[in-house]
Amino acid sequence: MKILKDIRVVELGTYITGPAAGMHLADLGADVIKVERPGSGDPFRAFKGGLYSPHYQTYNRNKRSIALDTKNADDLNTLLELVSTADVFIQNFRPGVAEKIGVGEADLRKVRPDIIYCAISGFGTSGPSRDRPAFDTVAQAASGYLRLLTPPTNPRVIGPAIADAVTGQYAAMGVLAALMERSKTGKGRRLDISMLEAMCHFNLDSFTHYYAVGEIMGPLSRPVVSQSYTFECSDGAWVAIHMSSPTKFWEALLTATGQEQLNDDPRFGERMERIKHQDELIEIFTPIFKTRTRDEWCAKLLECEVPHSPAYDSNEALEDPQARHLGIGVKTAHPEKGETTTVRAPYSFDGEPDVEISPPPTLDQHGDEIRAELARKKAG
Repeated sequence: MKILKDIRVVELGTYITGPAAGMHLADLGADVIKVERPGSGDPFRAFKGGLYSPHYQTYNRNKRSIALDTKNADDLNTLLELVSTADVFIQNFRPGVAEKIGVGEADLRKVRPDIIYCAISGFGTSGPSRDRPAFDTVAQAASGYLRLLTPPTNPRVIGPAIADAVTGQYAAMGVLAALMERSKTGKGRRLDISMLEAMCHFNLDSFTHYYAVGEIMGPLSRPVVSQSYTFECSDGAWVAIHMSSPTKFWEALLTATGQEQLNDDPRFGERMERIKHQDELIEIFTPIFKTRTRDEWCAKLLECEVPHSPAYDSNEALEDPQARHLGIGVKTAHPEKGETTTVRAPYSFDGEPDVEISPPPTLDQHGDEIRAELARKKAG
């Protein structure tokens, strides 16, 4: 169900934050037109050679592509014509760049007064860090989030581009709120969102703990309190367990592993004691879980109703029976690039998930089509 089928978005986005915001709106059915530089397009296209890297594919499905050079007067006019037909404009340039190339808010309001203008930046539009370059790791670090992921020993950056993806999601949420307001007032909005602000909000739990009780959280703070574990099994695969606070889950784990005697150990009989002695618990359970395969342990944990899951790699997760039942993985076929698998949007409307996904476009794939649409509009 294409909820936003009557909404058109023009995206001048590169890398992740802007394209991710556009993708979320496209997944909801909006007509998202990605405007790219002729010849090279979004720099993410060439991250692994060619102009169709997996990095680019991740955030650009369900879109149409047109190549326009804003330094060229005719191309800039085409872009402005396109904006005049749009409801939303998204850019993720450094502050001031959009104005220099003729696509600042004031420029676009001349052709579309009620446009929702979304400007994504690294550190905001003012202040001492306004002009600093920002990428995912920089925003994670500046918001205090990186320290929650970094291993205590042999520190290094790990994990996906969380700050980029989160900022794009927050931006899409803000755009939806502005569209809802405009449907009542008829007035557009300027939406400014920075990676720093998005990640600080995402990191809210850490700040709440500090300002409420003076606790500076680290990478093990939440897993210890939530009684979360991951163990390697005899086949080299991993299983994850999250018991939280109910005593029944702890007792179920003891039953599943045959370790009921641990309830008589003063280090483990009470939840707060288990929190204090988590390292000792891990030492006890690590060799136990290496005695059986992951499938065997999962069957045992399921039987005892222990909250758990196989710790899947990406080649396994979509093959899980529940993931297959929900149809999370869907096939798309590009006329030039062939068939591939992607992940559908996570929501269902009226019980129906949207499994119709258009593959990411090649550079300028829809250029002629979009220009023809503008010509018909002008003539009509």
